[in-house]
Amino acid sequence: MSATGRNTVRSRTTRSRVPGHHAAHDNAVPGNTGRRRPRSGLAVLFAALVSLVSLLATVLLSAPGAVAREPVEKASVTTKAAAAPTAALTEVTNFGSNPSNLQMYLYVPDSVTANPAVVVAVHYCTGSGPAMYSGTEYASLADTYGFIVVYPSVTRASKCFDVSSPQALTRGGGSDPVGIKSMVDWVTRTYSADTGRIFATGISSGAMMTNVLLGDYPDVFAAGAAFSGVPFGCFATADGSEWNSACSGGTVIHTPQEWGNLVRNAYPGYTGARPRMQVWHGTEDDVLRYPNFGEEIKQWTNVLGVGQTPAATDSPQSGWTRTRYGATGDQAPVEAISLQGVGHNLYAWGMAARVLTFFDLDSSGPGPQPQPGACKVTATTSAWSTGLTGSVTITNTGTSRIEGWQLGFTLPSGQTVTNGWGAAYTPASGAVTATNATYNGTIAANASVSIGYQASHTGNSSAPAAFTLNGTACSGS
Repeated sequence: MSATGRNTVRSRTTRSRVPGHHAAHDNAVPGNTGRRRPRSGLAVLFAALVSLVSLLATVLLSAPGAVAREPVEKASVTTKAAAAPTAALTEVTNFGSNPSNLQMYLYVPDSVTANPAVVVAVHYCTGSGPAMYSGTEYASLADTYGFIVVYPSVTRASKCFDVSSPQALTRGGGSDPVGIKSMVDWVTRTYSADTGRIFATGISSGAMMTNVLLGDYPDVFAAGAAFSGVPFGCFATADGSEWNSACSGGTVIHTPQEWGNLVRNAYPGYTGARPRMQVWHGTEDDVLRYPNFGEEIKQWTNVLGVGQTPAATDSPQSGWTRTRYGATGDQAPVEAISLQGVGHNLYAWGMAARVLTFFDLDSSGPGPQPQPGACKVTATTSAWSTGLTGSVTITNTGTSRIEGWQLGFTLPSGQTVTNGWGAAYTPASGAVTATNATYNGTIAANASVSIGYQASHTGNSSAPAAFTLNGTACSGS
């Protein structure tokens, strides 16, 4: 607790990277070294007063509010959990039990829904909560769908999360998972968050922590998404080390049952529902080697009681292989995406939208989003004897970003779409509607999206001449 015993929130209004803050060192306060007084009663009183001053000084110097930080705007504070400012990255202190001195950063959109979902976005080694905020799309997606994002931030020197100690690998055992659980509890109390829609996602060290959180707290998290991680318990050490070379090298191999037991032993006796898991890994990962991907699949299919033979396999993007276990839909119990030829730093813009699909957080937002006041479409074709390739660029020339789009146009007579990319095209001929893919549904003001298609033709290989975007007629160029 702080010296006031109350919650404190601090607002950061820009999405810039903020250096991580280290815990304050203890500050020694000189004791009473004066000569003995001739009257013992006065000496006792004097010593008591000095001790009281010393105690107050120590409390003030070690309280979070006394640590030097960047200037921040203070929000109102009450003895009850205080809501954070909206549409700004905000630091929340004194959020609850926090044995490893994590920092908590929070993003609450202007459009936050009643009983919102919560996404915990966990950073990589050397990262921070503010860096995760700046480097991923979760805050902008929260603006669309109304959920809240929590960004835990490590203060230890390595800036890596503890996924190795016995304390971290036990429910309520201490270390980082306890602090993150306290952050979730704070948000749940403050915003009446939907306890059935709490999710975790992370990159590298954050991916490993995602595995740990789902193992320690299966009654808290509904699903997780881990980018370049390792299975729960794989990084375990007994000597206080944060690093496990055997695990990082991909040489820790277990049966599915053994991996599953590691998760179950984190919360003995738990018989409730288990969170779903989505895992991502590059085949050329040289930090957390690719065999860890297969071991994660073995672990979570066993934990969730589904077979290890994929129920569905597809390639949602060139070089990607996606396998789903236990079901074939977007919310399968386990979903695994392998990226051919990709290294450790695989996270790229657009992947967060796929995470939200797995979490089932993108089906509805807080309300209709502003649509463009104007748009422009450029369309060209390149033809051969009986076929053509059409290239289409959509530009939002309005002042509001577009969240989800449908492009309407009419193909010239005799043309039939045979293949397309960047959008789903229906029907194949006549008046066609192209609907955005999951990764390109947002078009910022003055930004563009390019899509394309192949079509057969019977002589007329011209490009469409007129387009509408979400019902708004677009100019051509």
